[in-house]
Amino acid sequence: MTRLFVNVDHVATIREARRTQEPDPLKAALMAEKMGADGITIHLREDRRHIQDKDVRIIHNNISTKLNLEMAAVDEMVAISLELKPYQVSLVPEKRQEITTEGGLDVCSQVPELIDIRKRIKNEGILFSLFVDPDINQLEACKEVNADSIEINTGNYSELVAAKDVETELLRIQQASKYAANMGLRVFAGHGLNYDNVKAIAAIPEVEELNIGHFLVAQSVYVGMENAVRRMISIIEMTQS
Repeated sequence: MTRLFVNVDHVATIREARRTQEPDPLKAALMAEKMGADGITIHLREDRRHIQDKDVRIIHNNISTKLNLEMAAVDEMVAISLELKPYQVSLVPEKRQEITTEGGLDVCSQVPELIDIRKRIKNEGILFSLFVDPDINQLEACKEVNADSIEINTGNYSELVAAKDVETELLRIQQASKYAANMGLRVFAGHGLNYDNVKAIAAIPEVEELNIGHFLVAQSVYVGMENAVRRMISIIEMTQS
């Protein structure tokens, strides 16, 4: 079955609105694990708008599954990852003014820099992933960097409304997934996925792993994190049965 990594960033977003101790992203991560999540994803942004440095260490030291650390391709974040040694580092684009990640990493324009970061990360035995749009040129650049995996950005797919537009974007994702897998890249996907639109993504044979966060945190307001994660895993399982 396709693995589910639960992103708990926005538990910290709620906490930082009042700068108190609650809600606790670690507690949310442990609840997600209890329900069968295969791993936890957190994004330590340069502006520290939600996850804080202490969260990264506490979550890394207390979860029983695997930590996927999302971060910008900058020296400060690389140094933190080399110290912490999470299961995986995922490089994502980052702009201070954006509300959330707006698109995939432009790998084509920074291949030498990313190769250098990849070498430093891999020397510590950490898996190395790149978050990219379903674009063939970007996928070929990911292969040139020699990433272990790519995470296909499903943000555009998740925002489309017209059935024809959704179908067109889904086809792009399907083709990109197959293309990347044929080059030897492991294929993950995520951004904006919910109970409905996840089905078509989970059905793509090449997609091994999904990263889902904001929707599950939002659902947890109504039904609790455990129930939200349980239902998402059930939907993924039914899609693949």
